[in-house]
Amino acid sequence: MILPIYIYGQPVLKKEAEDIDIKNYPNLGELIENMYETMYNAEGIGLAGPQVGLAERIFVVDLDPISNDEHSEFKGFKKVFLNAEITERTGEIESVEEGCLSIPGINEKVPREDRIRINYFDEDGVEHDEEYSGFMARVIQHEYDHIDGILFTDRITPLRRRMIKSKLNGMEKGKVSCHYRIKTV
Repeated sequence: MILPIYIYGQPVLKKEAEDIDIKNYPNLGELIENMYETMYNAEGIGLAGPQVGLAERIFVVDLDPISNDEHSEFKGFKKVFLNAEITERTGEIESVEEGCLSIPGINEKVPREDRIRINYFDEDGVEHDEEYSGFMARVIQHEYDHIDGILFTDRITPLRRRMIKSKLNGMEKGKVSCHYRIKTV
């Protein structure tokens, strides 16, 4: 089922998410399927719980749709991250343009470390401790920020924030158009 994606201004997007009880979560598999279906419908590569109205520490990522000869490492990279914690951020800080399904039509350069270490559980309750770099690290950090109540607009320069303020204010008032199902304030 395609869920509505919560747009900038919805309080759940700024709330720090709670851990979920993986073993006793009702219909966890169905939620994960719905999140993937919602993400694909919106042509995204990541989606977090708060973006579908759930203040819970869950996000999904699928880089397979953007894999190609140059980025063969993305092939088959489809993961569910439950109760994730980034335990280490290292490497160069790079500013790369990002967008977000919850902030449609706005892309900005966001500074992030290019290497991370993350501890999380998969949908079967298996714990993982993994390291990622480059674009994979960036996507994971973007989705991870959502479960901490942080949007990419919180990480851009004050000047860039002022420049997009009127667009963000419009979104808060429900002035937004998307090709996917959304929920505004």
